[in-house]
Amino acid sequence: MIAAPAVDLRGGRCVQLVGGRPEAERVSLPDPIAVAERWYESGFATLHLVDLDAALGAGDNMSVLERLLAATPAVTQVGGGIRDDARAERLLSAGADRIIVGTRALDDADWLERLCDRFPRRVMLALDTRDGVVLRRGWREATELGLIEYMERIGTLPLAGILTTDVGREGRLEGIDRLATAAAIRGTDHPVWISGGVTTTDELKYLESAGAAGAVLGMALYTDTLDTLEVARLWGPDTDTTDTTDTKDDK
Repeated sequence: MIAAPAVDLRGGRCVQLVGGRPEAERVSLPDPIAVAERWYESGFATLHLVDLDAALGAGDNMSVLERLLAATPAVTQVGGGIRDDARAERLLSAGADRIIVGTRALDDADWLERLCDRFPRRVMLALDTRDGVVLRRGWREATELGLIEYMERIGTLPLAGILTTDVGREGRLEGIDRLATAAAIRGTDHPVWISGGVTTTDELKYLESAGAAGAVLGMALYTDTLDTLEVARLWGPDTDTTDTTDTKDDK
């Protein structure tokens, strides 16, 4: 299992939100590049980059993302507002190893299929949830889909993985819903990444034993609730064996 620190961008800064609510910003750091370099130098070989402004339709941090992608040799997965081919292509060309799509993929299954066919094993699907219901539009709108139901629909796509975030727990340092995360991991043959509420090393050990491919870490790292060096030692190295050689050569 891989643990990846989240570098969430808002207004050019690195932030952490509570419960996915823009008005509940608990962490705000002025230099995202320095933050990413610190996580990489601490031993995290994978970074999780998100443009919150683009996800919420409130701006764009593309120039910062491009600088982040060039700042370290880390494996990178990038999300937030990727709703057309042009943005997807730009991020992959800038060096993203994986892109993360959400709202457009939920609204347009044909687009998701075409994107996966063009970039096999380089597209991750974000399934943000609250109380088991899949959300869209930057976590502000609920769909009529349950998480497991939607996972079953996309079982045959050549995805790099599924990222499921429990938005209600995000940033609260209250822990994960172990039963729900285990059900999500069992609910698909795709690699599953867990985000939202991961707070302790015991939870990371649980996720690893349950078969999670990765965990995205936010508030617990930024507030030193988790021991950065211990987590980086145990789960920081990149153990992803997904082969993206062919598509990367096409950049």
